[in-house]
Amino acid sequence: MKGLIVERAGPLTLLQDGGRFGVRHLGVTQGGAADWVSLGWANWLLGNAPQAPGVEITMGGLILYAEVSTTLALTGADLGATLDDAPLAPGNCVTIAAGQRLAFESPRAGLRAYLAFPGGLDAVPVLGSVASTVRESLGGLDGQGRVLNEGDCLTWAGDDAGRERTLPSGVGTLSGDGECVTLALVGGAQIADFSGASVFEAFNTAWTIDQRADRMGVRLTGPELRYLGEGMVSEGIPLGAVQVPADGQPIVLLNDRQTIGGYPRLGALTPLACARLAQCQPGIEVWLTPVAAGQARDAHLRQLACWR
Repeated sequence: MKGLIVERAGPLTLLQDGGRFGVRHLGVTQGGAADWVSLGWANWLLGNAPQAPGVEITMGGLILYAEVSTTLALTGADLGATLDDAPLAPGNCVTIAAGQRLAFESPRAGLRAYLAFPGGLDAVPVLGSVASTVRESLGGLDGQGRVLNEGDCLTWAGDDAGRERTLPSGVGTLSGDGECVTLALVGGAQIADFSGASVFEAFNTAWTIDQRADRMGVRLTGPELRYLGEGMVSEGIPLGAVQVPADGQPIVLLNDRQTIGGYPRLGALTPLACARLAQCQPGIEVWLTPVAAGQARDAHLRQLACWR
């Protein structure tokens, strides 16, 4: 079957969907699109379900050759995308003809771009999802979780039916340099066991995104947070959990996180904040802001309602 051929593979170009759920008791992580909002909007542009499989392109370095004509949707980071050397802006549908090349170079804003396909990418689910988790060797084109490689062929489940849409004003775009990035955090069970000064500093000091950042987690550097409580028994780790190890520097755990952990936690970033963090390049400053669980839930439901 003809499709899009990978001529050059980026460093971490993966098949992703909404993630793998109901299997953490087996030690299997969630996976799925790190910026699930961008993937959702890409799928919305084509009339797909928001969690339909697409491609997550991290940092660029990808070239795709079209064997057939189709319409795709591009959202998320600006990775210098071009179609036969003509620049493409994220947040739009892209009509690609047979024989054309779609290329992604390097980050200009954000880290991860998302490419959606008519009906979603065609791949066999593993444990209910095609999400690639490299560490666990699950998902992807081969079911083994590997990154896309030169020579791979991407095919899709649907056809071009003229369902392309236009993004509503003000959505699907990333911030430019210098914008204050605020990440909402719901307090957790151990937040009262940190010193009062640490809690104050956590929400009133800028944190810097460290170089040690990937799909498993993002380390923040800033003031040293002091935990005064007793040692903990390992417990389940939700998306966005903000763990504080002995050095006092928080680690925000993302899609490919471990399933249990024993470090104390300030709480957890909201799913919307996790999507935003997934687009923050190392060196960017972010601020944590406390929100109630009800507020976080309402914001999450409002985002999901946009795609109905």
